[in-house]
Amino acid sequence: MPSAHALLLFSLATIVLLVVPGPSVLFIVARSMDQGRSAGLVSVAGVHCGTIVHVVAAALGVTAILAASETAFDAVRYAGAAYLLYLGVRTLLRRQAATDGEPVPAPLGRIFAQAMVVNVLNPKTALFIVAFLPQFVDPAAGSVPLQVLALGGVFIALGLVSDGTYALGAARAAARLRRWSRFPSVQRYASGAVYIGLGLAAALTGSRPRSS
Repeated sequence: MPSAHALLLFSLATIVLLVVPGPSVLFIVARSMDQGRSAGLVSVAGVHCGTIVHVVAAALGVTAILAASETAFDAVRYAGAAYLLYLGVRTLLRRQAATDGEPVPAPLGRIFAQAMVVNVLNPKTALFIVAFLPQFVDPAAGSVPLQVLALGGVFIALGLVSDGTYALGAARAAARLRRWSRFPSVQRYASGAVYIGLGLAAALTGSRPRSS
């Protein structure tokens, strides 16, 4: 298991990284603004269930294969980008409820699955784990896979707190903005634009550096 010193340093470094909004945070904020606190917190849970997949893959060595393979990396990257673009277009075309003009809410189970798929198909998360976690792993301290799992668990626990805070803050802001009559339409277009923007960013700027 990692030493107490390694866990402390890893926790501090992780907190610094987590407080800076990234693609996952933008996805969670968009969901929270779009459908409220429950949807935001469910998105947080889905995102970090996706992180669990990456951590287990890293412990088993699968992530290293992904990081070393241009073809595998690009396949995952483009699949994730396509899924985000699909979510964006689906949001923009979503029907409005006939009674109050607000968007028809998506089931929480679907939101969870979407958030998990988005993070599982995010190769940047995989590369972050394979590049960041090993810096705090000491082969002399015991099983490397167990250390990766332990550090991954710390990362996920801190991520749940950080991303949950973003979700609650975004949901509270949306609740106040709903007093504005045009907010549902603006909200729908803004959420769709975020998903499409994330998809384009993943497709255009997420390429793995080519080895010489």
